[in-house]
Amino acid sequence: MAVPKRKTSKSRKRKRRSHHALEVKSLTLCPKCGSPMMPHRACPECGYYKGRQVIQGNQE
Repeated sequence: MAVPKRKTSKSRKRKRRSHHALEVKSLTLCPKCGSPMMPHRACPECGYYKGRQVIQGNQE
């Protein structure tokens, strides 16, 4: 079984994990109701996507 010859230093370990950070999700404003929504998704508040209603929203 392979065993490391030396202990992995804190800096080497942290460099390797530098890509594991969480990213902030991008949000846009709905052109119909103005509430924040994820891009390329139907608005959860009004249910509109690309100018037409595709789902039943919370407001009505």
